[in-house]
Amino acid sequence: MNQNASIIERPLNTLPGIPMILLLLVLSFGVLPAMAIIGFRLLAVPLGIVVFFCWFGLFMVQPNQGAVMQLFGRYIGTVREAGLRWANPFYSKKAVSLRIRNFESNKLKVNDLEGSPIEIAAIVVWQVVDTAEAVFAVDDYENFVHVQTEAALRQSATSYPYDLHDGHTISLRSHTQEIADHLRKEIQERLTSAGMKVLEARIAHLAYAQEIAQAMLQRQQAGAIIAARSKIVEGAVSMVHMALEQLAEKGIVNLDEERKAQMVSNLLVVLCGERGTQPIVNAGSIY
Repeated sequence: MNQNASIIERPLNTLPGIPMILLLLVLSFGVLPAMAIIGFRLLAVPLGIVVFFCWFGLFMVQPNQGAVMQLFGRYIGTVREAGLRWANPFYSKKAVSLRIRNFESNKLKVNDLEGSPIEIAAIVVWQVVDTAEAVFAVDDYENFVHVQTEAALRQSATSYPYDLHDGHTISLRSHTQEIADHLRKEIQERLTSAGMKVLEARIAHLAYAQEIAQAMLQRQQAGAIIAARSKIVEGAVSMVHMALEQLAEKGIVNLDEERKAQMVSNLLVVLCGERGTQPIVNAGSIY
């Protein structure tokens, strides 16, 4: 027999609790006193002991809850029917919540794909889907979820860069949905053997570590400035080209190559300069 084989949940049929209460009441206050009165005391005593122990077979199952039943250490089955139920009084009963839960992991300090230290945390939404595996596959399934989530979060953080640059196509900061899907998959792979399902996993906190935060902020600002300058230059060149074409088409003025170069230079200075330019009016000939 394989000792490492996991125990899979199986349903256990139990009796409804209300009819059992009525039956036990009838036996306790009707049949047993009657038997004692008419002379069946020897039979009434063991029957009374049995009835007494039967009262311990009553148990309550809350909505979205499962009761894991064991008999002397052996798994018997799981009861999911909500309400008052009755089963063998010698069964031990462990309640396992099937409700959807969520938690936020601790802020972890890890290195991203490029080796930059970052701080990252995640929110995970999960629930138990197999009560037997949750109880018997791991010691503490709630702690197991927390530890495996942090392990998956570290793995995800080291698989992507913090931001888009150097030819990367996906980053932690820009592609939140892709990162969330990858993180959920990583956590699910670790929790499947424990009978749990990950419904959602998302990054809750993401930032550079304090020791490099200022340097990375300057890097981001420099990248933004370069991108803005590139856009400005592209627009300025387009406007200069359009101005030269319209001047030539409408015959407003004929410029030689030297004057065109001077005009292009002046227009680029005006369009690309950070500050407003001061115009100079030439009252004489341009030549």
